[in-house]
Amino acid sequence: MAEAGRRIIHIDMDAFYASVEQRDDPSLRGRPVAVGHGRARGVVAAASYEARRFGVHSAMPSIVALRRCPELAFVPPRFEVYRAVSRQIHAIFARHTALIQPLSLDEAYLDVTEAARAAGSATAIAEAIRAAIRVETGLTASAGVSYNKFLAKLASDHRKPDGLFVITPRMGADFVAELRVEAFHGIGPRTAERMHALGIFTGADLRAHDAAALARHFGKAGAFYAALARAEDDRPVNPDRTAKSLGAERTFARDLTAWAEAAEALGPLAARVFAAVAGGGHAARTVTVKVKFADFRLITRSRSFADPVPSAAALEAAGQDLLRGVFPPPLGIRLLGVSVSNLDGEAAGQMRLGLVDAAGGGAGGGGAGA
Repeated sequence: MAEAGRRIIHIDMDAFYASVEQRDDPSLRGRPVAVGHGRARGVVAAASYEARRFGVHSAMPSIVALRRCPELAFVPPRFEVYRAVSRQIHAIFARHTALIQPLSLDEAYLDVTEAARAAGSATAIAEAIRAAIRVETGLTASAGVSYNKFLAKLASDHRKPDGLFVITPRMGADFVAELRVEAFHGIGPRTAERMHALGIFTGADLRAHDAAALARHFGKAGAFYAALARAEDDRPVNPDRTAKSLGAERTFARDLTAWAEAAEALGPLAARVFAAVAGGGHAARTVTVKVKFADFRLITRSRSFADPVPSAAALEAAGQDLLRGVFPPPLGIRLLGVSVSNLDGEAAGQMRLGLVDAAGGGAGGGGAGA
C-alpha cells in the first residue's frame, strides 16, 4: 500500500511544442498546427488541439496528417526554445518542492507531501503552479493530484486541456475500476490484447484476477498490474533518476545509398547528442547507430568503450565505424540515428530532451504534450 498521507502532483503541459509555436506566432492561434515538416517523408512531432480534432497526432506521417487536415500549418521545431521554456517551468516547480521527477521537457511528478502541510493542500499547490506557468510562460498546464503516481497521472489526463483534477483515497478504487486497461501505466496495445483474450477489459476485470494468476500470464509485471487494479502504487517520486540513453535521428527526404552522404548526415546528429550529454554533466561509454532501410527494416549496431567518449568528433568517428559495417547497404537508407547509453554523471531526468530530429522528419520525443 502506498505510504499514508502522500501527496503527489503530476503536471503535464498542454500540447507543449505546438502551444509554444502558437504563443510566439499570433497568426497560428486558433489554427490546426503541427510541429514538423509537411514534406512527403516528414513526420508530425506535435499537434495542437485544433489539429487533433481532425485526428492528427504525433508520430503520424505528414502526408497522412495533411490528408486528414488540408489546412494544417506545419512549423519547424525549435528545440532550444522548448528547452528554455522547460527550464522556466521546472524553476516554478522548485519553488514548492525539491522532490521533482521530470519525465520529459513538459511533464513531471512532484511529491508535495511536506509542502502541502504548509500550503494547506496539494490542490492549492497545483493551482499555484498552474497559475504561475500561465503568467510567466503564457502557456497552460494540466495537473493531477492524488496519493500516488499512477492516479496523479490519470488525474492530469482527466480534464485536459488546462484542467485540474483530484483523486482522493476514497475515490481511487472506484475510479480505477471503471478504466479501460489501455489507460493503465505499463499496459501497451499488445498487453491489452492479451488481457482482452483473458476477458480483462477494465480495472474491475483486472482486480478479479489475483497477482498469482496475472503473474502466470504476464510474468513479474503481473504483481504490478494487480496492485494498480487496487489503486495502489508504491513508486516514489525519484529526483535522482538518471537518463538511460540520449539520442537523435533523422528521416531523409530521399533514401541514401552513398557512403559520403550517410557519413555526412551522421555528423550533425553526433554533435547534437554530445552537446546534450555534456550539457547534462554526463559521460557516455556506449554508442549505438540505428539504420532504417527503405523497406522499414530496422537494425542497430553498438560498441562500448572502457573510457567515456571524450568529444563530438570522437562520437562521430565511433558512429561512422559502426555505420561502415552496413555498407554497401542492401537497400537505400531511410533513417539514421545515433544514441549513447551507459551514462554516468549528474542526475538527468530533465535531459530526456526528445532529441529525435523532427527537423529532419523524425518524430519528437516527449514534447508532443498531451
